[in-house]
Amino acid sequence: MELGSVVQFLEGKTILVTGATGFLAKLLLENVLRVQPNLKKLFLLLRAADGKAASHSFHNEVIAKDLFRVLKEKNGSSFSSLISEKVTLIPGDIVQQDLGVDDPNLRERKC
Repeated sequence: MELGSVVQFLEGKTILVTGATGFLAKLLLENVLRVQPNLKKLFLLLRAADGKAASHSFHNEVIAKDLFRVLKEKNGSSFSSLISEKVTLIPGDIVQQDLGVDDPNLRERKC
């Protein structure tokens, strides 16, 4: 599959990424945000007890990495708004029922 067709495929899509602090998830997140600005939403499942812990992990283990330097330079001062617009953090755990997601509204949400 060519890069152009992948970029077109992702346009307007909503994606759930598990293991969001892992190596491959970081690469996927950075790449998708950089090459497809018309992505609808990225839901990132992070192993965390609550939203505060998920946010802390996301900012320290993902966004703070040098991998996001190009994306930060490209977006400048709008980088934070890009992240808040496109990324939704979900505290949970894949080994738990319903992925450990406690928010019933999120489980029922249609994207």
